[in-house]
Amino acid sequence: MKNIQGNIKHLRTLKGFSQERFAEALGWTRSMVGSYEEGRSEPPIDRLIDLSDYFKLPIDILVKNDLSQAKDTSFMQLGNQRLLFPITVDENDEELIEIIPTTASAGYLAGYADPEYIEQLQKIKLPFLPTGTHRAFPIKGDSMLPVKDGAYIVAKYVDDLSEIKDGRTYIVLTKNDGLVYKRVHKHFTGQALILSSDNKAYKSYHVPMEDVLEVWEFTCCINTQEYDEKELKLSSIMAMFRELQVELEAVKKMS
Repeated sequence: MKNIQGNIKHLRTLKGFSQERFAEALGWTRSMVGSYEEGRSEPPIDRLIDLSDYFKLPIDILVKNDLSQAKDTSFMQLGNQRLLFPITVDENDEELIEIIPTTASAGYLAGYADPEYIEQLQKIKLPFLPTGTHRAFPIKGDSMLPVKDGAYIVAKYVDDLSEIKDGRTYIVLTKNDGLVYKRVHKHFTGQALILSSDNKAYKSYHVPMEDVLEVWEFTCCINTQEYDEKELKLSSIMAMFRELQVELEAVKKMS
């Protein structure tokens, strides 16, 4: 458990606690805290459970991962537990954008919270992006036309699902479907999301909130292929009809 001594000290520091105050919070003695942080002894399983319960972090995250680079905002909420949210920065401490390659997108479901998986991804820097943590996700298929197969959606991490804007497009990571890019609506019960495609050949479907692992809000699209003349006309027509539908809905509400 080579990481545990550094993790205990770092997590205590994040809380702003002295060793004595930390010991009181956990029901330990100050000498226990000092011994674990200095590596003179390792915490037994019951002490690891204390840490896991207190920080709402799984024991394997505490033991297997180096949390020294994590800030308080570097944790993501999953149910009633928080998992390490890996963030990559450059030499100027500015966040980089990880690119999820098409060939590795299927593995994202298994590696999204693994710092080692995120570390090996290629990275780019886009200085025009708004504040926040962004990643670039590959698009497959034609369910979100005019976004083409092979394009990349650059999206901003949403750390509070209550902030999802009804009717906007998001990258959604779910337990069963992995990564999808969809237009998202909130179910009236508040217990699910309705995911729909702009291509009406695809049916909308519901995803229970407990199955939602990550949500990323659309920031911009990077196309890797040129649009031909026909596609440009099609996208313009689709955009016109979407705008017209909004106008018609507004007229209905006013009448």
